[in-house]
Amino acid sequence: MIKRKGIRLSAALLACCLTAGCAGAGGALSGAPAEGSVPVAAAFEPGKALSASFTDPKAAGMKGIAESGRLRLFADDQTGVVAVLDQRSGKIWYSNPPARESDKLASGINKDLLSAQLRIDFYNSFGQLNSVNSYSDSVLHKQLRMTPIEDGVRVDYQFGTAEKTFDDLPMMLSKDRFGQIAGKLDKTGQRALAIGYKEDAEKAVYVRNDSALKGLQLERALKAFEAAGYTEADLLADIEALHLNQTKPEPRIFLASIEYTLENDSLVARVPAASIHYPDAYPINTIALLSYFGAADVQAEGAILVPDGSGALIRLNNGKTQYPPYQQQVYGADQTIARLDDAAREQEVRLPVYGMIDGAEAFLGIIEEGEAVATITADVSGRLNGYNAVSPSFYVVNETKVYLTANGQERSLPKFQQAPTTSDFAVRYAFLDREEASYQGMARYYQQYLLQKGGLPGSEETSEAPEAAVPFYLQLDGAIAKKKHMLGIPYTALEPLTSFDQAERIVQELQARDIGNIKLKFAGWFNGGLDHRVPDRIQADGAVGGSKGLKQLVAFAANNGISLFPDVAVATANSAKSFSVSGEAARTLRDEPAAVYPLEPALNRRDRTRSPAYVVSPRFVDKYVRGTLKGAAAFRLGGLSLRDLAADLNSDYRAGREIDRTASQGISRQALADIRSANLKILANGGNAYSLPYVSDLTNAPMTSSRFKIEDEEVPFFQMVVRGYIDYTGAPYNLSTYTDPQQYILKTLEFGSGVHFEWIYEPNYKVKDTDNNELYAVHYKQWLDQAEAIYREVNGVLGRVQQQRIVSHEQLEAGVYKTVYESGYYVIVNYNRAAIVADGHTIAAESYATGGAST
Repeated sequence: MIKRKGIRLSAALLACCLTAGCAGAGGALSGAPAEGSVPVAAAFEPGKALSASFTDPKAAGMKGIAESGRLRLFADDQTGVVAVLDQRSGKIWYSNPPARESDKLASGINKDLLSAQLRIDFYNSFGQLNSVNSYSDSVLHKQLRMTPIEDGVRVDYQFGTAEKTFDDLPMMLSKDRFGQIAGKLDKTGQRALAIGYKEDAEKAVYVRNDSALKGLQLERALKAFEAAGYTEADLLADIEALHLNQTKPEPRIFLASIEYTLENDSLVARVPAASIHYPDAYPINTIALLSYFGAADVQAEGAILVPDGSGALIRLNNGKTQYPPYQQQVYGADQTIARLDDAAREQEVRLPVYGMIDGAEAFLGIIEEGEAVATITADVSGRLNGYNAVSPSFYVVNETKVYLTANGQERSLPKFQQAPTTSDFAVRYAFLDREEASYQGMARYYQQYLLQKGGLPGSEETSEAPEAAVPFYLQLDGAIAKKKHMLGIPYTALEPLTSFDQAERIVQELQARDIGNIKLKFAGWFNGGLDHRVPDRIQADGAVGGSKGLKQLVAFAANNGISLFPDVAVATANSAKSFSVSGEAARTLRDEPAAVYPLEPALNRRDRTRSPAYVVSPRFVDKYVRGTLKGAAAFRLGGLSLRDLAADLNSDYRAGREIDRTASQGISRQALADIRSANLKILANGGNAYSLPYVSDLTNAPMTSSRFKIEDEEVPFFQMVVRGYIDYTGAPYNLSTYTDPQQYILKTLEFGSGVHFEWIYEPNYKVKDTDNNELYAVHYKQWLDQAEAIYREVNGVLGRVQQQRIVSHEQLEAGVYKTVYESGYYVIVNYNRAAIVADGHTIAAESYATGGAST
C-alpha cells in the first residue's frame, strides 16, 4: 500500500524499498527517524548502469531489455525513456516523443513534461495544488534508478531534494530576535541578514525579503542562520510568537516507480502502490502516467479514441485548441465527492480504455488496475506543444474544503482523505497495425481481451437458443408516493400507476401487435413504490397487487415467453424509512451523509427543498443484496433489474472506516456475482465494465457521446465490444430527447440496439403534483401505435442479425454510416435531410439501405 508520513530512511532500507516496492516495509516512512538515519535525498543512489541484452539501430542509444513475441523493449537509464519496437511493422512506440527537444511550441514546464514519465500533483497544507514531474524533479537531479525485472525493467524515481529554501527561514523576525542573530554573526553574515530581511519600523519587525533570497544570496542567508545557531525550535517559536501563517516545511520528497513488462503483444506499465511515498504535509492528489506515450506529431494522420459514452474520435491536429481538452473520470462521478447540483449533461465512461491511431499503426490502452480512480485526458497539438496525446491519471488522495466561521469571518480549511488509494495503477498498451489500426480493430481486440479475462458473459451464459427477434424493453412503473388529504389532513399514500394485472394486459396488447422478445422491467413494486425503502426485506406493495399479484405476473411471464425483471436499487436509499442515515449512508469528506437530491427537470438542477436519496455505504451493499435474494427466492423470480449497482460507483469516507473507490468496485463486483450465482438473470442500468460478466441485458446503455466540442465523430465502440454477448438499449424513446421517431430508428439500426419504452397504465395526470414529474408522457395508450411501428421497422432489419456481433462500422460521408454484422449483413443509415448515393445505394433522406448475407 501507499506509504506516507516520514521523510527519512536508512540508506539500506531505502535501497531495499526502491528495488522491492516496499513490500513488507511496514512503517518504513512513518514516525521518527531511526538513529543514524539520513535524508532520503542522501540515501538515493542512481544504481548501476543497465546491461543491454541486445541493441537495435532502430532504437539508437537505447538498451535492449526484454523480448516477447513480436515486441522488443528498450530503455534509456539516463532519462527514464522506454520504447517498444513492433518487429512486424517496424514501428517504435516511445514513452516520450523522440523529437521533443525540437518542439517549437512547448516552453518552460510544458517542455519539461514532454520528457517526463510521471507527474505528481500534490497538496500543501492550505489545500493548494502543486506539481512535480520525473524529468524536472528526478532525472535532472540524477535521482533515477533502473533495475531489470522478469520480462522488463523497473524505474525508481525520487522527486525533489532535501535542499533548504527561503521557506526554511521565518517570514518575520522580531526586533529583539533580529538583534540576537546579528550579534552572533561576522560582517559577512550580518550583510546577508540585512539583505534577506527589511525593517518594518512601524510594526517593529523585520520582514523576509523573498525577492532577494535567490541563488547565492539565499545560500548566504541560510549559512548565516546556521552560524548563529538558529534551530528548528527557534523557527517554531518565532512562528508562534508572531502568529505567522507559516509552518515548518517538510522536505518535499516523493518516491514512485514504474514497472514495464512485455506480455505477448502488449506492454504493461504499472505503478505499484507500495512504491508511492509522500510526506504528511504534502499528500498526493493524482499521479499522471506516461502522458505522452505514443504521442503523434503535427504531421500525423489519424485519431484519438476516447471512451466518452458510446465512444468518440478526436482527429489528430484538428485545430480545436479554442475548446477545452477532453477529460472524463472513468465510471462517472463519485457521489461522495462531487456536489451534484446540476444534472449531468455528459455521457459517462463505461469502459476503461483509450487509444491512438497514427497512420497504419495504433495502440489501445486498457486500464487494468486503478480504473475506478482513473481520469482519461486527451488533447491535440497546438495548445501546449506540437503533439496529440491521450493518457490516464489516478487519484491517490482526495480533498475538500471545510468552512469555519468565527468572529463573523468565514475561513476554509482543507480536509483530506485519511488513507490513500490502495490499488496499483496499471495500463496495458496493445499494439495494432494494418487493418486493425482503427477503432474497429481496437473494439475487436478489447472484446477478445475481455473474453479471455472473463470480462464478458461466457459461452455457458449465451448458449440458449438465440432469439430471432429484436428485444423490446418495456419499463412499467408500479406505484409512486403521492400527497393526499382526508378531512383537510395531509398524508402520503401510494398512488398505483400500473398494477401487476394491468402489466399483463399491456403485454398482451403488445403481443397482439406481433411485438416479440419482450423484456419487462417492473419498477415500483415493493417496499413503498418507485422510491422504495432499502431491500433488507422484500414486501410486494398491496397498491399494485401484493404478493399474490406478483406471483401471478411471474407465472404469466414464464408461460408467455416474457423475460421479467423486477427493479431494485441496492446502492441508493431512495427513502430514509428503514434506513439509518447516520449509520448506513456513505460519508463525504466533510463527514456528512452523501445525499443526492431529486432533479427538477424544468431547471435541470437538483432541488434541495425536497427530500434527498442517500448513497448507501459499500459496507452495506451485501446486506441489501442478501435481502433482495431472499425475496427473489420467495417469489421465484428468474431475473432482477439493477437500477444502480452497474451504473454508480461510490466511496465511503467515514472516519476510521474509509472505503476507497477501488475497494468499492470489488464490493459491487462481488454483489453482482452473488446475484448471478443465485441463477438470476440481470438486466442492469448503465453497464460499467466490471458488471459486464454478470449481466444479460443493459438499459440506458450509452448510445451517444457527450459531443464535446473537441471531438469530431461519435462511434459505437461500446456496442462493438458487447453486442453478441449482451443485449442492450438506450434511454426510453418516449422520455428521450428525440422528437423524430425516424432519427431514433436510424440510431437503433446503426448501433444494433433494442427498442425501449417506459409506460404506466393509468393516465398521465396521475403523476401530476408528485415528486415524479419526470414521468410526463408515459400513458401507454398514447404510445402503442408508435411503438408498434418503430419495433416492426427495427425488427425487420435487425431481427436477421439478432445476437450477432458488429464486426465493422464506418462513416461513409457526413451523416452516413455503415454497420456490418458478423454474417456480412450490413445497414447503411442516412441521417441527412436529403437523399444520397453511398456504397452503391441510393438512400432517401432520413432512411437506410441493407445488403449482404443475414445468416
